[in-house]
Amino acid sequence: MAQDKTIQCADCGTDFTFTASEQEFFASKGFTNEPKRCPSCRATRKQTRGGGSAGPGGARQMFPAVCAACGKETQVPFEPRNGRPVYCSDCFAKSKSTY
Repeated sequence: MAQDKTIQCADCGTDFTFTASEQEFFASKGFTNEPKRCPSCRATRKQTRGGGSAGPGGARQMFPAVCAACGKETQVPFEPRNGRPVYCSDCFAKSKSTY
């Protein structure tokens, strides 16, 4: 059974506890490295980097596209690839309801 570890934060230098349950969680996710930042610095870094998703206040990059069903110009949250159909939100919703 793992024991709590005390780690010094790489950003602010304060000591924080890497608990046994956190260690088990990291291991279950396949993470091999211990955290280098305290929870406060991790949260600050995540917020300044955008957190990996467009959460509240985050702008998601949109790409122009033409709907393959109706021909309407639209914007989608991914870069369209040649040969792959792209649908506007209305046509996409209609196609999902037919399943």
